[in-house]
Amino acid sequence: MEYSEKVMEHFANPHNVGKLDDANGIGEVGNAKCGDIMKMYLKIEDDIIKDVKFNTYGCASAIATSSMATDLIKGKPVSEALKLTNKAVVEALDGLPAVKIHCSVLAEQAIKAALADYYKRQGIDPEPIVGKLSECEHDDACALK
Repeated sequence: MEYSEKVMEHFANPHNVGKLDDANGIGEVGNAKCGDIMKMYLKIEDDIIKDVKFNTYGCASAIATSSMATDLIKGKPVSEALKLTNKAVVEALDGLPAVKIHCSVLAEQAIKAALADYYKRQGIDPEPIVGKLSECEHDDACALK
C-alpha cells in the first residue's frame, strides 16, 4: 500500500494530539469493522475554533487524517469547519489508498460530532446546522463525497 509523503509525515509527527480540558465541543466516532476510533476536542470562542485536539486509535491513515483535519479547521470560523469534507482532507494529504478513504470520512464525522456537541451545549438543535450524523462502514457510504 502506497502512502503519500504528507500521510507519512502526519502519521509520524501528528499535529494537535491530545485532550482539551476546556473543550466546549467533543465528538467521538468509530468504525467497528476496522477498529478506528477518533475523538475530537474543540474550543470555540466567538464562533472561531480557537483550539482543537484529537485522540485517535487506528491505522496510519486514521492518525494522518485526524491530524490534517485539525490543521484545516484550527483558527477558522465554525462555518468553514462545517464545510470541511473528507474529500478536502484526502486532497490535503495528497491522496489516500482507496481502502483507506473511510478514515477521512471518520475525521469529517468526528469534527461534525464535536460541532453537534457544541451546539447542544448552547441549547441549539445541531441537526439543521451540522446535518444528521451517521456511522460509516466499509461500503458505498465511505466513497468520496
